[in-house]
Amino acid sequence: MKYFPKLMGNRLYLSPVCIDDAPMYVKWMNDKTVSENIGIDTKVSTLEGEKKWLLKNQNDYNFGIVLKEGDELIGGCGFSQVDLIHLNGKLVIFIGDEQNRGQGYGKEAIKLLLEYGFNNLNLNNIMLMVYSFNTKAIKLYESLGFKKFGVRHKSYYFKNKFYDEIFMEILKEEYNEIEPFIYV
Repeated sequence: MKYFPKLMGNRLYLSPVCIDDAPMYVKWMNDKTVSENIGIDTKVSTLEGEKKWLLKNQNDYNFGIVLKEGDELIGGCGFSQVDLIHLNGKLVIFIGDEQNRGQGYGKEAIKLLLEYGFNNLNLNNIMLMVYSFNTKAIKLYESLGFKKFGVRHKSYYFKNKFYDEIFMEILKEEYNEIEPFIYV
């Protein structure tokens, strides 16, 4: 078995990252439709580099997003900069192949992460950063209860134009006011 369900949703589950998936991550990280939205479009991803990243981060709070039907890896997500003393962390997510975007998989994966972050890791504040041109992602985050708390203006130069970095967060008390996510 390649994947091990850690967090189970309706249509997908989150599994610890797998070193064998390095070729898929190389494909995704070199795909401009992925790399532009996560701010790494100027970097070149290599098989060796992705293997090193996966090995380094396999014991952290990083997961592969896997469809239940067919056990197909479709993206990655997790928390970076987790501070278990001050109880905060930064959420990161991407969906790899274009045909899997806009299907609600990102929303389901984020719900699983929020449940895990607030109720298992006992975080109080979960934040994320998104570029102002990524309007679909901003709408998704807002629909999940994230609120903008800061903007770094014109800090990201991309395709001959400056864009803002938008910082969003959700607090545990706000999350608890939202309809709970039901596991199956």
